[in-house]
Amino acid sequence: MATIDPPKLPEALTMEYVHHLLMVYAVYILGTASPGPSNMTIMAVAMQYGRRPALTLAAGVMTGSLSWAALAATGLSAVLATYADALLAIKICGGLYLLYLAWKSGRSAWLAKEKAAIKAPHASLYRRGLFMHLSNPKAVMSWLAVMSLGLQPNSPAFILPAILAGCAMLGTAIFGGYALLFSTAPMVRIYTKARRWIEGSLACLFSYAGLRLLLSRG
Repeated sequence: MATIDPPKLPEALTMEYVHHLLMVYAVYILGTASPGPSNMTIMAVAMQYGRRPALTLAAGVMTGSLSWAALAATGLSAVLATYADALLAIKICGGLYLLYLAWKSGRSAWLAKEKAAIKAPHASLYRRGLFMHLSNPKAVMSWLAVMSLGLQPNSPAFILPAILAGCAMLGTAIFGGYALLFSTAPMVRIYTKARRWIEGSLACLFSYAGLRLLLSRG
């Protein structure tokens, strides 16, 4: 019995979609690798607690990112973005959580070194990374932008899985890379010498990000 091969895209059209995917990946890399609360927290945890705790935190951040990606892929985040009350609630939760992290970092900056060296539970670090990303409305908008850029009318079926799988691998590499890089011996020595300055800087960063989120109108 003769089999019917599935229709194939013209080579020129396939290359056009490949170039489009590369543009999507570039936008995602720029947004993910740029300095922000999540990346700065991964760096600080890596220097303070070591590689495994930092990777645990990074896994929580990545889980939050993929959660928003799944919502964006199904269109639910677009619906969420149209409801001002829901988005406002996320902004308030995110802003308050960032201010809470600012308080923790500021408190840690004044603790004795012996107390600061206490190991943080991995489950707590995972939840911290997860909630940090889930309570960030910018993550919703970022994934909406990625999906809007990547999913064009009449896009072939492979585009959506390629966006999700590619961005998942890139995000894991970026967040995990920060965890690995900043848990190296030279970085740990830097943290040991400048712990209060680093924690104080994080407190200022979280305070700024939290207040900006709470006071923003958009």
